[in-house]
Amino acid sequence: MSKTTMLSTHQLLHDDTLFPADASILPIAQRLYATVRELPIISPHGHTNARWFADDEAFPNPTALLIIPDHYVLRMLYSQGIPMESLGIGVNDYDPRAVWRIFAKNYFLFRGTPSRMWLDYTFSRVFGFTERLSEKTADEYYDGISETIARPEFRPRALFDRFRIEVLTTTDAPNDSLEDIQKIRKSSWKGRVLPAFRPDPVVDPDFAGFRENIIRLGEITGEDTSQWKGYLRALQARRAFFKSQGATSTDHGHPTAQTADLSTAEAEVLFIKIFSGRADAAEQELFRAQMLTEMARMSVEDGLVMQLHPGSVRNHNLLIFKKFGRDIGADIPQKTDYVNALRPLLSRFGNEANFTLILFTLDETNYSRELAPMAGHYPCLRLGPPWWFHDSPEGMMRFREQATESAGFYNTVGFNDDTRAFLSIPARHDVARRIDSAFLARLVSQHRLEEEEAYDVLHDLTVGLVKKAYRL
Repeated sequence: MSKTTMLSTHQLLHDDTLFPADASILPIAQRLYATVRELPIISPHGHTNARWFADDEAFPNPTALLIIPDHYVLRMLYSQGIPMESLGIGVNDYDPRAVWRIFAKNYFLFRGTPSRMWLDYTFSRVFGFTERLSEKTADEYYDGISETIARPEFRPRALFDRFRIEVLTTTDAPNDSLEDIQKIRKSSWKGRVLPAFRPDPVVDPDFAGFRENIIRLGEITGEDTSQWKGYLRALQARRAFFKSQGATSTDHGHPTAQTADLSTAEAEVLFIKIFSGRADAAEQELFRAQMLTEMARMSVEDGLVMQLHPGSVRNHNLLIFKKFGRDIGADIPQKTDYVNALRPLLSRFGNEANFTLILFTLDETNYSRELAPMAGHYPCLRLGPPWWFHDSPEGMMRFREQATESAGFYNTVGFNDDTRAFLSIPARHDVARRIDSAFLARLVSQHRLEEEEAYDVLHDLTVGLVKKAYRL
């Protein structure tokens, strides 16, 4: 790191960030956190690019590394009237330094947000900065980061090892060749990067290129995917291929949690309408609902853990979607039902010993009313951690407060970072460890847990539960 990065003597992050201010509880949180601070990171669900680790090339510039892949950054800046084009989105020959200067000038917008905490962690702990990013320090940051990421010790594989990542799971379309995963597996590098089966492009009729994706699925597998039974066989074949490449999980990003249990004849008739493009909105939703149940059936058979991420209205801003595509910050949460929606699936598979369904939500009103009581009963159900808009200190604390009484700790699965921004992974896991330490410290101070029990729980929340839930 060049001397220009050491700009002052104050910390970007305090050692006791997120710990209780109560002097009687603070030492307990500090002691707890100290036992998990350096534990390895288990990242079972995310969206980082496997090619980074397959090719192990230097990241091109600070903007491409920290701004372009981070939809939290993009949506905040866009909300303040900054055009996407000015941020390098949809522009082939953008000036990365100019984009960085815009970001730095507007960094104050992130005050109080989890993005600010993750970024400050990265700037401080990864790059060694001690003065906050601003318009004044923009070029010092840009030059310092550029200099640092050019070094061999800041290549993707070296950072993976430096961050103590034990397992990192990507998210992959069913027609993906997984060539990058295979390249990693064949290399001498020991980093464990696994795929996850995300079938949305071939099970969601609203997905762009849906029919073409199904045809391609048939070409890859040698099955007639214009017919219901051939379509199901093709999906099973791709799941088997993913499993052969190390996958332990599937992931489903449906608009709702609706499930269905149609007869074979009913499903065949519905599939013909779906494949032909003649289905209406209700039939499309019914098809997605049936496919969740079909995916659960396949998970019972092949042992892949099933994840459900419902409740997001994807691409809410149609103008932005048409101009720039998916996943740049235009998705909005909506109310989500689980009790009635999941009943058809759970009626068939809810008591299966070889089935795990991890539920996520963007509707926090469901924690204590639906999700925790359901996970506290059905053997197959586990609660995923706060996700997306609730991947925040307050969101994590609300989750523990609302879910623990009915579900306990052991019907949850630890923490998922769910990110495309690679350098934010250690920051996000650190936040989760701090919040869990704070929550457990409060229980100890109230004599609801012995401190030795809290150490056990915290270790399980950090590494034990995630390994067990995801069969890692």
